[in-house]
Amino acid sequence: MPELPNEILKGTTTIGIVFNEGVVLATEKRATMGNLVASKTAKKVYKIAPRIGMTTAGGVGDAQQLARIMQVEASLYEIRRAKQMTVGAVSTLLSNYLNQNRYYPYYVQLLVGGVDEQGASVYSVDAMGGASREEDIVATGSGSPIAYGLLEDGYRERMTEEEAIDLAVRSLRSAMRRDIGSGENINVVVITQEKYEEKKLPGLSKSSLKSEN
Repeated sequence: MPELPNEILKGTTTIGIVFNEGVVLATEKRATMGNLVASKTAKKVYKIAPRIGMTTAGGVGDAQQLARIMQVEASLYEIRRAKQMTVGAVSTLLSNYLNQNRYYPYYVQLLVGGVDEQGASVYSVDAMGGASREEDIVATGSGSPIAYGLLEDGYRERMTEEEAIDLAVRSLRSAMRRDIGSGENINVVVITQEKYEEKKLPGLSKSSLKSEN
């Protein structure tokens, strides 16, 4: 894989958690260009299908292009077959597309999560097209090593929606305190059989981050 030029290096933290009824996808909102904070309101969770979302880490342009491609593919699949794509099918299609472009790669690391007739699931997809199903928790981006500390300690099977959101937010806040590429506010999406919902969370001030234990 070609070395990524320093001028387009990105940092972020994204999280996926499977709970008893669905999936929580959560990200922070900072976009960086080297040492510059390029945006404080970056969108890093995209709705691909009615019950499927995708988080993005890496180059913003690459991520946005892939989100558009997958949204179109999911819509075409529904039109042609009169049913929704499964989470696994979206992940497989995405991994195939990335693998076909591995010599001119998209600089991204992605999570695809949602709910279908097989239940809730989250997949991790890398820039070379490798796709892995995650049974419980997963994190990507420069802040993921920090987030994993809380995720692995706090996760338990059949968590409620509220417990999963709380764990995701606490893990992101921990990463935001220590990872320079992660910061600003938090975006949380909850996906179940009944809904795709973007949660409204209060803004995070410097004092609120310092008060976290």
